[in-house]
Amino acid sequence: MQSSLLFQLIINGLIVGTLYGVIAMCFVLIYKSTQVVNFAQGEFLLIGAWTCWWLVVQAQWPFWIAFPATFLFMLIFGILLQMIVLRPLIGEPIISVIMVTVGLSIFFQSMMKWIFGPWPQPFPDIFPMKSVNIGGLQVQTPYLMSMAVSLVIMVSFAWFFRYSRMGLAMRATAFDQQVAQSLGISVKRVFATAWAISAMVSALAGVVVGMVNGVSSALSFFGLKVFPAVIVGGLDSIVGAIVGGLIVGLIENLAEYFDGQWLHLGNLYTVAPFYVLVIILMIKPYGLFGTRKIERV
Repeated sequence: MQSSLLFQLIINGLIVGTLYGVIAMCFVLIYKSTQVVNFAQGEFLLIGAWTCWWLVVQAQWPFWIAFPATFLFMLIFGILLQMIVLRPLIGEPIISVIMVTVGLSIFFQSMMKWIFGPWPQPFPDIFPMKSVNIGGLQVQTPYLMSMAVSLVIMVSFAWFFRYSRMGLAMRATAFDQQVAQSLGISVKRVFATAWAISAMVSALAGVVVGMVNGVSSALSFFGLKVFPAVIVGGLDSIVGAIVGGLIVGLIENLAEYFDGQWLHLGNLYTVAPFYVLVIILMIKPYGLFGTRKIERV
């Protein structure tokens, strides 16, 4: 019984870890292009989930129309956010932009509570089957859908940064904005694209978690929850984001297993990834795949 439970938790950890990896890639995307850590990332999940919920429940749209419509809305939202709020801060100290993202996090969370209320709202049943039996294990259908879409997104991100013109422009902009501008790269366009893609991909994670656990302000906690995955993998590494997400997903579920069987601490599931974060920072401050920067004095 214990071995089957452990195997179930490992599979769950890998599935949830792919979702963490996608959210972590959104952190990396913005950081690679703007050198800014977006502390409002969790609120992107929340806004995307509430948007899809409203379209399905209130507007009575079919989910297969509401889901891509949510992506379109978040695309426009990300572009407008960058143009109206963040574009005037180009050239300002990085800490100023980071503090603005902290303010945006508080503002968006309060606005969602004001519009939709503080109580969790369940998604209606979207799939005919709530779970699928795989090798004797019950896996919830939304997580299977998210895993398939997440794998596609991961491959797309890797190709995007390595081969696409915009991906190369983002890498050049992150390296040096002035040099990128001298090469004819539109820094404003790069920033808007990064925030738009980040908002869209975050909406996927928000909708999936919302379908499983209901939509509530607790979704915004995922932004903080995924942060250890970003740091463990490396803040500027797409591969690191994927690996970090899988590591955090596995650690959470293994911590739940050992805590339930022997330790009985009660909160190890939540805090275990942050213990790993501290250990990794002590050993490799730039993360497992992060670029080590050497400054000459």
